[in-house]
Amino acid sequence: MARDHGGDLAQAVQSFGGRIEDWIDLSTGINRAPFPVSPVSASAWNDLPGSAPQDRLIAAARRAYRTDWPILPLAGAQAAIQLLPALAPDGPVRILSPTYNEYAGVLPLSGRDVEAVDRPEALDGAGLAVLVNPNNPDGRRLAPRTLRRLAGGVGLLVVDESFADPHPELSLLTGPCPENAIVLRSFGKFYGLAGLRLGFALGAQAHLDRMRERAGPWTVSGPALEIGAHALGDAAWRNTSIARLAAEVERADALARAAGWHLVGGTALFRLYDTPDAGAAQAHLARARIWSRIFPWSSRWLRLGLPGSPDEWQRLETALA
Repeated sequence: MARDHGGDLAQAVQSFGGRIEDWIDLSTGINRAPFPVSPVSASAWNDLPGSAPQDRLIAAARRAYRTDWPILPLAGAQAAIQLLPALAPDGPVRILSPTYNEYAGVLPLSGRDVEAVDRPEALDGAGLAVLVNPNNPDGRRLAPRTLRRLAGGVGLLVVDESFADPHPELSLLTGPCPENAIVLRSFGKFYGLAGLRLGFALGAQAHLDRMRERAGPWTVSGPALEIGAHALGDAAWRNTSIARLAAEVERADALARAAGWHLVGGTALFRLYDTPDAGAAQAHLARARIWSRIFPWSSRWLRLGLPGSPDEWQRLETALA
């Protein structure tokens, strides 16, 4: 069954008109000021992806994430999520919710009971426990020491750090690797290259070996290996982007306050606002050809990504004035 996601401008056009190129898509948490991609080598396009390009990507990821954990590159964090049912130990599967809805969609394939819980302590006793840190959509944050404590009470802890690049202090990866933890990282969100389909699973080698067996060979394309290694190795771009995003979330929050919206939470890549009527707020922005995200389980919450250029910021300011 299809699950609700942001990012499909065809839906915006169908509902509100215009052409896709008229719209600013702020319905996702994808950085709209992306990493500048250099031309890709002919060998990346023409040859089967080999071990040397993958080794370069893993080395760059290890430096960027400041970790010595084993790393498995995959075609996006979503590809790792699809492999999780095969890893589920005995016992219930618990998901700290509300959160990214693909976990609730995929994990029933494990054959285990799947429970949504609203407190971290309620994960205790699970065979497989899943949380997103910082969380999507509300930005809930758990300190690494809390994550390690949670890992002690479950069979396998999965921590999705897809939005952690601008928040390195939250990452579990900078400490020792627990035997019963897997961390997922998305490349495309922070680097603004979601179409590249690149992500990583990090954890004990035994878990990654099982994931690799099920994923099969050539899980990452040659261009993704090359572009990913280049981007992850550019510390100057990463640091500049983190500083820019930190300033721009304050700008977005100020615009929202002026419009009468209240901040629920968020990350450096998206904000979540409480509005009098989320559907009406989305429609108001849509008339300015700005697409936002609302949720079927909330009549008030609206998630908004950050504009990526001065022109986009001006359009958002005008729409919210």
